[in-house]
Amino acid sequence: MIKLVRRRLAVAVPVLFATSIGMFLLGAASPMDPAMQYAGATAFTTDPANLAQIRANWGVDDPLPVQYARWLGNLFQGDLGWSTSRHEPVGAVIAARAGWTLLLIGVTLAVVLAGSLLLGTIAAYRRGGLFDRGIRAAAYAVESMPVFWLALAAIAVFALALGWFPAGGLTDVTATSTTFGDVAHHLVLPVAVLTVSQAPWFLLFVRDSVADSLRDDHVLAARARGLRGRTVLFGHALRTALLPFLTLVGTHLPELVGGSVLVETVFSLPGLGAVSVQAALGSDFPLLAAITLITTAVVLLANLCTDLAYTAADPRVRIDG
Repeated sequence: MIKLVRRRLAVAVPVLFATSIGMFLLGAASPMDPAMQYAGATAFTTDPANLAQIRANWGVDDPLPVQYARWLGNLFQGDLGWSTSRHEPVGAVIAARAGWTLLLIGVTLAVVLAGSLLLGTIAAYRRGGLFDRGIRAAAYAVESMPVFWLALAAIAVFALALGWFPAGGLTDVTATSTTFGDVAHHLVLPVAVLTVSQAPWFLLFVRDSVADSLRDDHVLAARARGLRGRTVLFGHALRTALLPFLTLVGTHLPELVGGSVLVETVFSLPGLGAVSVQAALGSDFPLLAAITLITTAVVLLANLCTDLAYTAADPRVRIDG
């Protein structure tokens, strides 16, 4: 495992370096003037000398290698830069909103894993039956629906028509403090939408994997010994199917993060997803670069944890590369 960690770190460093260069070049190629963006509506009435002074203070007119070296040096010192769209340090923006994004993704992932394992296993046990056909049809149908469409449909039905849940935000408009019950009530629809949008891949994978495991020799031998169906299903077939399922969790994380961006935007949640959209619309390069770099690092770390979990679950497996 130590060798695996070393190999993954040897790959992660160049990937993060290439990502930072790519984001920096995209920001440099943008036609937006950072000084004009920072000044906002007052940029049209501001003295051009003041705008030139802002550019000089930020060094945006320096050669690109000089700008990148300065940005990289600040990054190594923990300085992520200044958000031109929110007028505050990038580190403060990320620190204030990362927790909500992690909460949304964490709760969604837990619900997706538990639901897909249970429903997929039952569908595999009753393969060919009405429940199996219904689950597969629903999974294929949901997979074809964009997540933002699901979010808007959920708001129209459950928030506007039925009034069961709020349409957005984390707390009520009249709330003077953030309470667990209020946040939980507001997160029901976002978590449900993100869960439904991400569940088909996991559900169909578990169903097919468990169905194959039910035909393995050790499962057939367990049945021949007269073990109960529940014991054979969850104690033998599901355990065999869990190993490749671990890999799916790690490889599917980027799509889950991408889905959370749209969900946070539709439901007006104060997470990194909504901030990323605002930063993109406002050409806020420092904030976009930091969020992209952090997201890349999280995905790489998740893939490493997946590989470690796979080798720990089955010591016979050797992961190269």
